[in-house]
Amino acid sequence: MDIEDDDIPPAFASPPCLMHELDPAYAGLSSDRTNNVDVRRWRKSERARLIAERLAMAPDHRAMCEAQIVNRILAEIGDMRGLVVSLYWPFRGEPDLRPLMRQISDQGGECALPVVVQKEQPLEFHLSRPGDKLTRGIWNIPVPATPHSCTPDIVIAPVVGFDASCYRLGYGGGYYDRTLAGMTAKRRVMGVGFAQARIRTIYPQNHDVRMDVVVTDSTTDGYSATR
Repeated sequence: MDIEDDDIPPAFASPPCLMHELDPAYAGLSSDRTNNVDVRRWRKSERARLIAERLAMAPDHRAMCEAQIVNRILAEIGDMRGLVVSLYWPFRGEPDLRPLMRQISDQGGECALPVVVQKEQPLEFHLSRPGDKLTRGIWNIPVPATPHSCTPDIVIAPVVGFDASCYRLGYGGGYYDRTLAGMTAKRRVMGVGFAQARIRTIYPQNHDVRMDVVVTDSTTDGYSATR
């Protein structure tokens, strides 16, 4: 839910690619101000392209991909008993993982949803069981009506884009990055998106937090990362 309203344009608000303005060897750790500005401009354009692409998916194809994603997440996690798994409420064409919540509960795990409590601050995670009452949070995204804060064992983070190094392109608000960077308890981070969201690189910056794995509908687009 890394969301800033001005980073979700309805159409392409900037040139479709600014790759020519970037150093090809750029690794995301440079402090060069010009490079950082170029990366931000490129990311904004790339977000628009990737969001538009997933919103345009045919319903039948989307449903098939989402079922494959759920199956791959279940296989990736394995034994659910005693685990708290944070998911998300689908937003702007993200894979819908709500069916997974019931399966986690049935297998002895607990589910949580991320909650934005304040702009530019880390997320909180609140327990949410299938059938629990929800209320509208920031950007009208449903959140648990009764707050019950928890620390997830597994954080499932939606991606707008991702690369082979398991870096995640989000919406630009930095909520997940702040949250994950500040978590002291051991946790596993799974990025989730459609296979078409794969890009060559997101040009990671110092604040970007690498996922442990990225799960998609493809059998070849999940990338284990060494932390």
